[in-house]
Amino acid sequence: MTEKMNGEKLNGAAKKRWKWVIVLGLIGILMAAGYWWRYMRDQVSTDDAYVRADSAAISSRIPGSITEIHVENDDSVKKGDALIRLDPTDYGVKVEEINASLKQIEAQLSIAEVDLVLTEMRTKEQVGAATARMKEAEQGRKQAGHRVGELEKIRKGSLAEFQNARKNYERSEQLFRTGTGSDSDLDAKRTLYEKAEAALKAADQRIAGAGASVGAEADKIDQSIANLNAAKADRLQVEMARHKLTALKARRSEIEAKLKQARLNISYCTIKAPISGYIAQKSIQLGDWIQPGQPLFAIVPLHRIYVEANFKETELGDIRLGQPATIEADVYSNHVYHGKVVGIRAGTGAAFALFPPENATGNWIKVVQRVPVRIEIENPLPPKYPLRVGLSLKVTVNTSDKSGRRLVSELKKEQ
Repeated sequence: MTEKMNGEKLNGAAKKRWKWVIVLGLIGILMAAGYWWRYMRDQVSTDDAYVRADSAAISSRIPGSITEIHVENDDSVKKGDALIRLDPTDYGVKVEEINASLKQIEAQLSIAEVDLVLTEMRTKEQVGAATARMKEAEQGRKQAGHRVGELEKIRKGSLAEFQNARKNYERSEQLFRTGTGSDSDLDAKRTLYEKAEAALKAADQRIAGAGASVGAEADKIDQSIANLNAAKADRLQVEMARHKLTALKARRSEIEAKLKQARLNISYCTIKAPISGYIAQKSIQLGDWIQPGQPLFAIVPLHRIYVEANFKETELGDIRLGQPATIEADVYSNHVYHGKVVGIRAGTGAAFALFPPENATGNWIKVVQRVPVRIEIENPLPPKYPLRVGLSLKVTVNTSDKSGRRLVSELKKEQ
């Protein structure tokens, strides 16, 4: 009887314990559900996240032999610091050579400018003199023609006097033959006739002389026209001299451009830091011959690092720009960084791969894609917990505030 009573007591106590276990379990489930609803429901996480930085790949613009190296791996540099120096000897010789060519072309330019001035003055004088001679010949021909006209009038009067004197002489001669005229009258008429004839011949001679003068002036005009045309042809030498001068100026500009490039090449012999940061991936030594574009080392701006978190496409629906994020680095288990979403990539990682997938060929298997999300760390990194490019991270984004945009800026509407 006693044993039975003890067994019943034990069963009652066990039932009470199970009731408490069930109650406590339900309370724990409710608390976990509340915590998830309150804190975890609007959070998405990924451990596919890494530290990134826009590093600068350092290379040379010109070929050359390295004579000085001022940095080593892990050194910190500031923007504008000298990193490497190449041997500038060959480029200095090139500058001297181009300088000599420039001086030569400048001397030719000076000669061409003087030649242009002299040719222009000479041909201008020739054209002016030929034009003056032609005008003078035309004036002479005009005057000779006017003189011929006057002589023609005089000859016309002399001809009339001659004809009248001849008629009078012939009449007196006829009268003398018939015995009605006198010797004295016949001699007088003969004298007048001979004078009139002499005057007419003199007028003809003067007209012939004046006509010869007209012809001579015409010849002078023809010669003046020929000289003027020759002088105008010589004026083409001025245009040729101008074109030659223009060509020399263009040649000078070309040589000046080459000189500028040669001087730039000398400046390129000193390779300077384009940004501030830390040296990494140095792969050169003194005496190495380098080529343009050859990678020499990289400068990593650790003060401007950011996080690239690759979220699944199924996790991307609630992520917006400006949402806060917490960042945990595998290298530091006891420190949490804070940041915010500043960009969502325009395509998946597979879309920008070297060999993007061709889902339209062969058998197709659906694979959940990942989209890079850029997260900017808000506060300066503490010196005790620096981050380096490539470190693995765990990123959690709080998506409770969905008022932000999905894109950095809205595209402008086409006009």
